[in-house]
Amino acid sequence: MRPTQRLFDFLAHPPLTAPRSALLLRLMAGGVFLSEGILKFVYTNQGVGRFTKLGIPAPDLAASFVGSLEIVGGLLLIAGLFTRVIAIPFIIEMVVAILMTKVSLYLGTSPLPLPPALPKVGFWAVMHETRSDYAQILTSIFLLVVGPGAWSLDALLERRREARAGRGSSDEPRAHSAHPAGAVG
Repeated sequence: MRPTQRLFDFLAHPPLTAPRSALLLRLMAGGVFLSEGILKFVYTNQGVGRFTKLGIPAPDLAASFVGSLEIVGGLLLIAGLFTRVIAIPFIIEMVVAILMTKVSLYLGTSPLPLPPALPKVGFWAVMHETRSDYAQILTSIFLLVVGPGAWSLDALLERRREARAGRGSSDEPRAHSAHPAGAVG
């Protein structure tokens, strides 16, 4: 099987074996991304103003793009639809966010307002201010690796696809998608 086909299968046919409790992680991460995306449109200091202070080119365009990604992607995570696909840009976004905001906080050169209480700069300030970023990136990585879980639209669609393909309509989880090379699901 070609690498591109394997990648497509990995993203489009998630395993159904992740615990149902993966729903809780999808709700947590999706809810945070959704609310942060909305905030980028509602409050200038969270969207265009923040991106301007950070020196991001075309801050209005960038803030609108990131805010839209977070709103749409957050809803997709909550629903468990295209979970693995949306996890990838969220991982990238969180890495960029950490690099853009936490390195300067560590060095004490942040263009953003410093935390309201000690520690204000340095290692412990970064550790404190990164807690949400850390949770978001690890949750996104988890969902990329294990998939959305059985209580997701991805799982529902995969079960329907398997039933149409004559592989049965069982609700039993399967370990991984084993689509023969060239088979279209």
